[in-house]
Amino acid sequence: MDTTVDQSGEALGLRRTLKLRHLILYGIIIIQPTAPMSIYGVVSNAARGHVVTTILIAMVAMLFTAVSYGRMARVYPSAGSAYTYVGKEIHPLAGYVVGWSMLMDYVLNPIICAIWCSAAAQNILPQIPYAAWAVAFVLVFTGLNLRGVQTSSRVNALLALGMSIVVVVFIAYAIRYIALVARPVGGQWLLPFYDPATFAPGLLFHGASIAVLTYIGFDGISTMSEEVENPRRNILLATVITCFAIGVLSAIEVYLAQLAWPARIPFPASMVDTAYVQVALRVGGKFLFQLLNATLLIANMGSGIAAQFGAARLLYGMGRTDALPKRFFGVLDAKTRIPRNNVLLLGAVTLAGTFLLTFEKGAELLNFGAFIAFIGVNAAALIHYKFRSQEKVAFAALSPLCGLVVCTFIWLNLNLDAKLLGAAWVGVGLLLYFVMKGNKPLAAVEWSDPTNSD
Repeated sequence: MDTTVDQSGEALGLRRTLKLRHLILYGIIIIQPTAPMSIYGVVSNAARGHVVTTILIAMVAMLFTAVSYGRMARVYPSAGSAYTYVGKEIHPLAGYVVGWSMLMDYVLNPIICAIWCSAAAQNILPQIPYAAWAVAFVLVFTGLNLRGVQTSSRVNALLALGMSIVVVVFIAYAIRYIALVARPVGGQWLLPFYDPATFAPGLLFHGASIAVLTYIGFDGISTMSEEVENPRRNILLATVITCFAIGVLSAIEVYLAQLAWPARIPFPASMVDTAYVQVALRVGGKFLFQLLNATLLIANMGSGIAAQFGAARLLYGMGRTDALPKRFFGVLDAKTRIPRNNVLLLGAVTLAGTFLLTFEKGAELLNFGAFIAFIGVNAAALIHYKFRSQEKVAFAALSPLCGLVVCTFIWLNLNLDAKLLGAAWVGVGLLLYFVMKGNKPLAAVEWSDPTNSD
């Protein structure tokens, strides 16, 4: 971390001004109150309904993992990244694999955002083809990142507030529709949790492997460790509370959607990516359809722009430390101070991905990398607190072991194609690592956190 020196010659650090409530708000802003809506149709088709159950299964996995993230933030309060925890506690090469897998997440995120935005834009102007929308959104993502335009934390907070209001409006319309039109009776109230006509354990856990995308981003709380009051306590609490709050809110959102639109008949391919806004059309008419469609469109645009910036920043950090060819990846534009080569490369990759991948395949590939990080962090917490640390914590072995087992089980239920492509990505990363580093020691590899500035 760079430091600044005051007039007396003393090094200045970040001020510890953030309280627990600030961290929770920050976590909710990162994940977004509308998190399950974009993946609703994909999860519903994958799990034959049962979206509520997949959300809750994913929440259990994330709560155990959140505890491990919070505990490791105590040990490395200035790092806040899975690759650091794994590299320090297990092995530098294992840390590299986690970091390389995280890079796949950063690359895929703008792709699935562009896919979703293009499908949502067609809901508004169906006469414009998908290909035109895809090119337009990728150009917007890339153009704004070339100019260095980033959304401020205040704008993000306002967007999160706006999304929360839209969620409340949807819930009100859905409750009205369910009470006056759908009118479920008896066991129909429980079908979103368990429908004996469509239930299959393998499909349920396959759906859960996608539903985890709802929670992606909660680990960003750990990057605030240097600005938090009592980080040893508050990072852990904020991470767990954020996961729980998002899980409960998400379960409510998808439960109402399933009651309003029972999922025994799968969503057709033409509407699976934007299935939730189709539910909004049913419960609230054109007004709610357009409101929710626009809200999710803005949310996914923001996520896509931020994800592309993060990926460019991570590639720059890797290039700067010779983990990737420095002449291309480690260069900043002289005027804008932006890693222009990386932004342009990612723009091309994003554009290609919008035509080569579906939203579902992209989401599963993204979760391949995310679960490798989650498994690694749980393993690191288990090793540290069970075998190395003198600090006594509750359930030092049981909590990370449960997280490790649940995350591994869900990871195994990812689509086979996603696992094969993900394994190929890791293989390329390992090959590149040994080519770049030659005979240098593994510990020489350093990773730069894209959430931190130079």
